[in-house]
Formats: sequence, C-alpha cells, structure tokens
Amino acid sequence: MPSQAAARAPEPDMVGRLAKFFPDATPVRIPIKLSRTAVNGDLGSHEHQPVFLQNTIVEFGTPHEVLFMVDQPLEFADRVLVESNDGALSAEASVVAVQYHPERTVVAARFLKDVPSWIVKS
Repeated sequence: MPSQAAARAPEPDMVGRLAKFFPDATPVRIPIKLSRTAVNGDLGSHEHQPVFLQNTIVEFGTPHEVLFMVDQPLEFADRVLVESNDGALSAEASVVAVQYHPERTVVAARFLKDVPSWIVKS
C-alpha cells in the first residue's frame, strides 16, 4: 500500500471558513504583497515605513475587507498595507479577525479608508 502524507486543507477552504462570517465575501484570488504598517493599531511615528511580511493571495474580498492566509502571525488590530501585484490595489487595513492554524494564520483585514471599485461583482 503506498504511503500517504497527511492532507492539508486547501487554502481557499481554510479562508472560506472565515469568509462565512462576512456575508458579502466573494472569491477573488488576487496576488498581493503584504506589509506591516503598525502593530495593534499603534501608528507611532508617521514616518514609519511599512515592513514587508510576504506575498500571498487574497482568497475572498468584500467592498470593505480582504481575507487571506499568511505564514507570519498577525493579531487583532495589527495594521497592514495590501498591494496588488498589478498596482490596482494599494490600501492600508486593520486586522479584524484571525483564525490560527499550525504554521498558518487566516486573516480578515478591513480597509481604513474607502477603496472604490476594488472588487467588482458580475
């Protein structure tokens, strides 16, 4: 009998579990660059430069939130900069929900300002 590795839930399924708490969430799959701008809402100096965390994928989005998975731990009220690879999206957001999994964290972050037409439903 062939050996089998333990199956990990596909990322969209893990993020999808959190998306159930956001009724307007739509699957999107947008590659992004994620940077930390402040920890736990502490803006500190206005000259603070964002610190790159990682590249990831926005799996679900609403007009006001993005939902994604990261390898780095993020906590409620952390502030992040979300930038799409094509430059169409560049917005600061605050973490509003987290679900911790081994080695991964599922995150929902709400934009701090309106981001018009970043997500278009058909």
